[in-house]
Amino acid sequence: MTAIDMPAPAKGPLSLPVFRALWIATIISNIGTWMHDVGAGWLMTSLSPSPLLVALVQAATTLPMFLLALPAGALADIVDRRKMLLSAQVLGLTAAAVLAFLTFQGLTTPWVLLAATFVLGVAAALSAPVFQAIVPELVDKATLPDAVALNSLGVNISRAIGPALGGVIVAMAGVPAVFALNAMSVSAVLIVLVTWKRATIVQSLPPEHFFGALRAGYRYAWHSPAMRLVLIRTLGFFLFSSALWAMLPLVGRRELGLDAAGYGALLGCMGTGAIVGALLLKHLRKKVASNRVSVWATLLFAAATLALALAPNAWLAGAVMFAAGVAWIGMLTSLNVAAQMASPGWVKARALAVYLLVLQGAMTGGSILWGTLASNTGVAGALIIAAIGQTLAILLALRWRLPKDSTIDLAPSNHWAEPVLAIPLADDRGPVLVEIEYRIAPEQQAAFTATLRKFGATRYRDGAIRWDIWEDAAEPGRVVEEFVVESWSEHLRQHARVTHSDALDQELLNAFHIGDQPPVVRHLLRPL
Repeated sequence: MTAIDMPAPAKGPLSLPVFRALWIATIISNIGTWMHDVGAGWLMTSLSPSPLLVALVQAATTLPMFLLALPAGALADIVDRRKMLLSAQVLGLTAAAVLAFLTFQGLTTPWVLLAATFVLGVAAALSAPVFQAIVPELVDKATLPDAVALNSLGVNISRAIGPALGGVIVAMAGVPAVFALNAMSVSAVLIVLVTWKRATIVQSLPPEHFFGALRAGYRYAWHSPAMRLVLIRTLGFFLFSSALWAMLPLVGRRELGLDAAGYGALLGCMGTGAIVGALLLKHLRKKVASNRVSVWATLLFAAATLALALAPNAWLAGAVMFAAGVAWIGMLTSLNVAAQMASPGWVKARALAVYLLVLQGAMTGGSILWGTLASNTGVAGALIIAAIGQTLAILLALRWRLPKDSTIDLAPSNHWAEPVLAIPLADDRGPVLVEIEYRIAPEQQAAFTATLRKFGATRYRDGAIRWDIWEDAAEPGRVVEEFVVESWSEHLRQHARVTHSDALDQELLNAFHIGDQPPVVRHLLRPL
């Protein structure tokens, strides 16, 4: 990253030319995506009367993210992120153009529409983790929350413009025109990516293998308490909030009797609410804890879902969607910031991919669930049940509270000493057993062991595949921590992964150690 790419601490994220250009281009592309969503949802209500098929349009959009988010995140952490983004955008452009052509020719069936929407979802799934992961490359840590909020604001600016514009174009020129404009909108992002001169990041270690990177991503998400908290809260919110998205085309067309423009206006109301919510959130975040914001947002979204089920006319439904937009941006930004802050650079794309996987998996499963339920109980019944479930999900905030924006420092600390070797080792030599021998006063041994057990998650999170503690039966106070990693190169990566937060935890452990020498570290390998 060059000096010109990094903003001064006092400036906002939009002072960075690359961030600003990519932000504007993404808004343009997202406007096209929202126009597609309006066209696809509206077209499906014309092609099939089935509530399940209408809900499957939403599922086809979100399922690729569930299936591909983590593989895409693993790729984003081991390949050139700019090239990966370019490939994904070309795929999206191709799928949108083919769908536009088929629809112009009158060849689009429900299953063709679902297939094309699925491929567009694949392109989005390949792009999303990379877009999330490159944000910290473009802004400093102090402005990262503002950058995340700006990205959410950009999405919702698109949501305010795209659906309304898409509805008008569907009414005036037909669904094929919307699909064609979506294809054209992708070119904005392509232009920025082609002109972006991303700095080459020099790695001292060989790149991770794909499947090893996948395992490391899962391992980190499972053993990081901060990330696990975000995932639980994400599942609780989006499983129930997906009902509003899945049922909205049916509410607009069947319950309210709207045309395509009216349906687009409903989505536009939600986008406008999200913009207002983002502006309010910038000030609220300085005064109100993220967890409290998430509780208010969940309550408001549950109320909006219930009100949409009972809305007697389009005017009230528009007001309800405005409130839903305010709530949506409040929860989405709170979760996005928490996920960004919980993931260090070495695994950021994979950790954020797991977050997106849970988010989109909840949206996909929820869409199918609410579509099936609506087929039996009616649209209003499904929305009422979802609103009740969302209200109950607030209980998660009592046990898993979202942290403040900067409670942990995940920057690399490089505080591990370099291993002492008698002979050079091949990178793929392994497995490697690492032993750390502590000398503890016998009366402090129980307290030390309890503290060390809490540290075990850190070893797993950074790459260990096995971890344990042993005490010497013949020599009280001699405690050995051991962990196993897959290879010598993976252990060297552990050295680069430890953070300043880990260093503080290590200081707590070392405070128990007695003697003039530090804890003894040994590296043992299985004989060849």
